[in-house]
Amino acid sequence: MAPMSTIKTVCVYCGSGPGTNPNFIEAAKALGKALADNKIRLVYGGGSLGLMGAVATSVLDHGGTVTGIIPDFLRMRENALTRVQEMVVTPDMHERKRLMFERSDAFVALPGGLGTLEELVEQLTWQQLGRHAKPVLLANIDNFWEPLFSLVAHMRQTEFIRTGLSVDILKADKVEEIVPRLRAAAAQIPDSQRDLAPDVARKL
Repeated sequence: MAPMSTIKTVCVYCGSGPGTNPNFIEAAKALGKALADNKIRLVYGGGSLGLMGAVATSVLDHGGTVTGIIPDFLRMRENALTRVQEMVVTPDMHERKRLMFERSDAFVALPGGLGTLEELVEQLTWQQLGRHAKPVLLANIDNFWEPLFSLVAHMRQTEFIRTGLSVDILKADKVEEIVPRLRAAAAQIPDSQRDLAPDVARKL
């Protein structure tokens, strides 16, 4: 078993807008504080707006470290956050997602839109196909992700998610549950499954 401290970086997917529920922004701020308090580096999409900006700013305000990864065409649109310790500018979305994957030990999805959903589902798909074993957790703030859980259950019922092709989605209804659940899940991953060689990651 790997030690519980192996989660050193967490990639957070979330909206570039604030949403209609103020609890979403508060959850992003609380998650940023939790990451900083646990000395876990945030890897995220690089913007300063919405939930993205809230989680990154909170990490920085509480003494934590942040890596932003943003494609060049979004630097102006999403107002790249200049305070971060590291900002990586990529030529396209594909390179952005590859680097976010390579630099992260686990993934958390806060509320968000189609971009958040797309990034989340890609990680779940890669996990399902055995390409990685990194924990993937949905922060189900005020039941935001319940429609997705219902859809996944429907996919199982209709046997599009078949036996042997499980989807291991972690769930946390409260922000304070996120880091402990990620660490508990990471502790169950055998060393042989923990890291992919860079050439394998590039072929995902």
